[in-house]
Amino acid sequence: MIKLTRLNSSEIIVNSDLIEFIELTPDTIISLTTGEKILVKEKADEIINKIVEYKKLVLSREIPLRVNSSQSPEGVDEERLVEMPRLKVVERD
Repeated sequence: MIKLTRLNSSEIIVNSDLIEFIELTPDTIISLTTGEKILVKEKADEIINKIVEYKKLVLSREIPLRVNSSQSPEGVDEERLVEMPRLKVVERD
């Protein structure tokens, strides 16, 4: 979620995963995958930087994972562990 400013100076919080594209007209228009369009004061570069910073924050959080059900990392609460799904490689023609 990123904080942006509408043209009337009111703040809006936008789910950055829903941004489909950004139009660069005299005003910045954000088009969402829902079909909604939002006019904001921020320039495209500012919006992209906010998205990158938000993604860094989300992806930097440590999530304890259980690699093998018979192994638990030392000192990690068992209830916080998440079972890793087994991945299967599929070859396509």
